Amino acid sequence: MPASPRMVLVMFLLGMAAGAADGRRRLVSSSPDEPCKRMTLYYHDILYNGVNNTANATAAPVTKPAALSTAFKPNGTYFGMLVVFDDPVTEGKALPAAAGEEPAARAQGFYFYDKKETFNAWLCFSIVFNSTACKGTLNLMGADLMDEETRDLSVVGGTGDFFMARGVATIRTDATEGYFYFRLQMDIKLYECYV
Repeated sequence: MPASPRMVLVMFLLGMAAGAADGRRRLVSSSPDEPCKRMTLYYHDILYNGVNNTANATAAPVTKPAALSTAFKPNGTYFGMLVVFDDPVTEGKALPAAAGEEPAARAQGFYFYDKKETFNAWLCFSIVFNSTACKGTLNLMGADLMDEETRDLSVVGGTGDFFMARGVATIRTDATEGYFYFRLQMDIKLYECYV
């Protein structure tokens, strides 16, 4: 059934309002090779070890792994464990305290281990920027298939300088120290931006 003229007008006005949201102009990339914005950031996760890293820890498990996590792998896969974090995000590889500077942003959210046979996690977090260079958030979510060299997380939105952003964050594990520290390199490409 064809849309009525009134319905067409309402849809047009809603589209115009969304396109001019917050007085910004919408940019959509015409090619996967040409995002409207790109950046590389490093995410540092320091998991609380329950003993001696209280001052430095930026992440803490809020559940214990399920007993099922040892059914397939003797040392466990952390299956069922949920971790909440407030991690520093930097433009370079060094931890902010080691470099004597403030982080470029904070990654705030959670991940949980969701595969019983091997290490695998699902992440949901916001990168919170609050500096003179950038203000606002980028919101990311998706599966972290840890056996893969690189993994893609969806950029599902943002606020402030990243208002309504859409894109992909390709992550790779850049460094680890046992089970209690890892650094992810995030190559972020935004294909929908408002300026």
